[in-house]
Amino acid sequence: MQISKHLSFEECTHSATADRLGIVNNNPNLDAIENMKILAEKVFEPIREHFNTPISVSSVWRGIPLNVAVGGSSTSQHCGGQAMDIDMSGKKPSNKEIFDYIKKNLDFDQLIWEFGNDKEPDWVHVSYSKIHNRKQILKGKKNDNNKTYYEIFK
Repeated sequence: MQISKHLSFEECTHSATADRLGIVNNNPNLDAIENMKILAEKVFEPIREHFNTPISVSSVWRGIPLNVAVGGSSTSQHCGGQAMDIDMSGKKPSNKEIFDYIKKNLDFDQLIWEFGNDKEPDWVHVSYSKIHNRKQILKGKKNDNNKTYYEIFK
């Protein structure tokens, strides 16, 4: 099944972490599938079309057991099919180029520069809400105790 022209259901639901931990049911409900289709239409496909190259997603849908296993927030939009993590890992376009494109050109709820350094994020988190998009731009960091926190992106 396709979520959009260039994004499959398998890409949205597959998780190496779930495979490794034996989490066998990582299947979204119909509402989450609808959210993934909207996210793909409003965010993923415009990125894909702009750069005219395959875009790698590392996480879209996460069921509660998988979200807990990866240490995700209890309010993670991944659990509703409203968020995706994009990770080009050294390919073109870079994670920074994708981040900048989303920031300047697309509507979104949250856009997060996830870790990395000041030149390149390790990956890009982006979410989209069909109700209201906050256009919140954050930077993920780790404190001295290796605990994740977020600050306003400057």
